Amino acid sequence: MELYELSIHEALAALDRKEISSLDLTEAYLTRIERIDPSVQAYLTVTADQARAAARQADLRRAEGHAQPLLGIPIALKDIFCTRGIETTCGSRILKGFIPPYDATVAERLSEAGAVLLGKTNMDEFAMGSSTENSAFMPTHNPWDLGRVPGGSSGGSAAAVSAGLAAASLGTDTGGSIRQPASLCGVVGIKPTYGRVSRYGVIAFASSLDQVGPFARTVPDCALMLRVIAGHDPRDATSLPDPVPDYSSLPPGSLRGIRVGVPDEYFVSGMEPGVENGVRRAIDTLIELGAQVDTVSLPHTQYALAAYYLIAPAEASANLARYDSVKYGYRAPNPTSVLDSYQRTRGEGFGPEVKRRIMLGTYALSAGYYDAYYLKAQKVRTLIKADFDQAFARFDVLVAPTSPTVAFPLGSKTQDPLSMYLSDVCTLPVNLAGLPGMSIPCGLSDGLPVGLQLIGPPLGEEMLFRVARAYEATGQWTPTIPPLP
Repeated sequence: MELYELSIHEALAALDRKEISSLDLTEAYLTRIERIDPSVQAYLTVTADQARAAARQADLRRAEGHAQPLLGIPIALKDIFCTRGIETTCGSRILKGFIPPYDATVAERLSEAGAVLLGKTNMDEFAMGSSTENSAFMPTHNPWDLGRVPGGSSGGSAAAVSAGLAAASLGTDTGGSIRQPASLCGVVGIKPTYGRVSRYGVIAFASSLDQVGPFARTVPDCALMLRVIAGHDPRDATSLPDPVPDYSSLPPGSLRGIRVGVPDEYFVSGMEPGVENGVRRAIDTLIELGAQVDTVSLPHTQYALAAYYLIAPAEASANLARYDSVKYGYRAPNPTSVLDSYQRTRGEGFGPEVKRRIMLGTYALSAGYYDAYYLKAQKVRTLIKADFDQAFARFDVLVAPTSPTVAFPLGSKTQDPLSMYLSDVCTLPVNLAGLPGMSIPCGLSDGLPVGLQLIGPPLGEEMLFRVARAYEATGQWTPTIPPLP
């Protein structure tokens, strides 16, 4: 087995036994990035020198007897997280060359846990997209089929883990941007409860929806990553004060007595048969593990897509107003006036999808339309949350498809925004309700991964990991790095 194929827990065990060093592990990943990433294009920035220095420091600390949960483990960060001294673009030309003077909280916590940063991964511009084709710099390719998308907006982070270019990574999820690429790339990804992980230092898209979460190849690895980054942060006013369980200590076991609900509305028209079959087989496996499974209705799900695409663009319109050519980032050359500088900078710096969403959001917030659109969408959001509350009075966890399709061909939906938006139809209701959601691989359809989505009540991540751990232990899916040229 190659070093880049080790899970985090396997690598930590090998490091403890002194069979390998962190520098060995880091070099294995850097070599693979050099060989493979020109085809996958998961990374925007590779921090090779910093990674080697951090790995040497990790080896010294281990030799001195220090114990840190991720000591010497190479990871990657979506390029939406501010990183001191390292360019942070958010996949946009308007931030090209921006070097933050501080670290995001999650970057700090990973560093304090001993992780080694390999680099920053590609993403849809300002996290707006479902395919990582909206990046201003390049599209990322799915490691399972280089002619297909990895999902988005955290496609670079998902592809990096899937291709063995990082042991784990972080992404953000505003409407499915962790779970959908996790599904399409055959890895584990979790969006925690809103407020469970700090958003300080995360470049904002839609502040009431954004949440940070990890990707990994196994459920225990994903649990360990979340345990490291979760917890209260006084710098984030939305951060929850609740204690964080040790998710990674959960052993696999029976699901006897666990009540599992299957929402009727999530098996949508147009879902690929291979996806539905894979999810149905996974549900049968949960029954074999002892779970009590029944159907449930979430009747306002049908309005979630429309509500999301009013709320998220409205918040984006406000958040992206700060890119004004004055303080940081791109500035159009030779402006004739302040207004000319402002208009040209935003016109040249933002891509088509970002402009589309800014215009949608500005319209929804404008005088005479606020009540008709944005306020009504917020009322629908309350109804969607109420549906989930009623469902969790009966069930411990809900299961559904993560994506209605497997990875689709590059370029196949770029001219049809509505078709692209429908890629997140199974995930975005979870963001509107602020709930935790996880995607775990549950098989292949036509040689491409299918994801099973687990949805929990507020702060119900521990239940999600319990169900996911039990399913993973059955061996229905073996963590696999796809063969790459």
